Amino acid sequence: MTIGLNTGLAILAFIVVIGPLIFLHELGHFLAARWNDIKVEEFGIGYPPRMLTLFERKGTKFTLNWLPMGGFMKPAGEDDPEVPGGLASASKLARFQVLVAGPVANFLVAFVLLVGMFMLGAPVEQPGALISQVEPDSPAAEAGLLEGDVVLQAGDVNIDNYNTLITYVYEHRGDPITLVVRRDQAEIPLTLTPRVDYPEGQGPTGIQVASIYQVEKFGPFGAIERATGEIGNLLSAFVELPAQVIRGQMDARYLRPVSVIGISQLGGQAMEASIDQNALWPIVQLTAFISLALAITNLLPIPALDGGRILFVLLEAIRGKRFKPEHEALVHFIGFAVLIVAMFLFMYLDVVDPLVQ
Repeated sequence: MTIGLNTGLAILAFIVVIGPLIFLHELGHFLAARWNDIKVEEFGIGYPPRMLTLFERKGTKFTLNWLPMGGFMKPAGEDDPEVPGGLASASKLARFQVLVAGPVANFLVAFVLLVGMFMLGAPVEQPGALISQVEPDSPAAEAGLLEGDVVLQAGDVNIDNYNTLITYVYEHRGDPITLVVRRDQAEIPLTLTPRVDYPEGQGPTGIQVASIYQVEKFGPFGAIERATGEIGNLLSAFVELPAQVIRGQMDARYLRPVSVIGISQLGGQAMEASIDQNALWPIVQLTAFISLALAITNLLPIPALDGGRILFVLLEAIRGKRFKPEHEALVHFIGFAVLIVAMFLFMYLDVVDPLVQ
């Protein structure tokens, strides 16, 4: 693939992946607002400037806008409780339902995409950890490990996936360990001693490992089970990744969020993989993961995000009275400003220190 084509795929991925996910997020807010009889002034496809008004129904203008970046929902009286029939004047339950509906929509989209992916055929992780790289003069190289070896057992622990191997190695730094590896069709025992101190980026053994996958198809119930497990694994990763940084198993830089640049690059790579393999699962899987990430991110109690607004509703329920609208609006304005600055910072980092290669 040429650089120009990669860039084109990244831009296309942003439009066809991020755009629909944002649109469905806003559609969740819109449907919940309609369910609770909250006035919606405009529901837009894409971002302004406005191209044209498609039609108007029940006081809502449905518009088509020039920037292909998903969509938006503009409720009446979003921050003004004096507006009758608006969002801010609605009950606490109604406001909570409207605010949480966007993230819930993204959760549902992720689940449906994953179920469909497993029914059509998707990679399923197999036991073992694939050695993808061996550093010269490392404990792994001295022990005779080679690229392409598959680690099946460490000590008396069966290696279910590469995380099992990583955890075992870090727990036994400085101690000799025996690995059973599969090379071609033979199983070979090798002994090495993970380093306590090691060069940055090499880890205790000097290897890089990856999961082993095999494409399989599932029936509806099997696909639902697999999709549920996949979402559970992703949710647990939000806890496990910081723990790996604390234990020194991973560089802290990998915890930083990627910007739209990094997400677009991931999308471009997934599209390229789908084209090369003539399979839908790479782009479908990434879309599901991004949808889930959008849901989780928006539920964080950060001002200006859905989670920040939900927090105000919950605090209002606890204290028995609402905060002054101008104070809440100021908090969300400051939060929005901070998010904009952070967005540009992450875009800059994705250029000078990219996480997506």
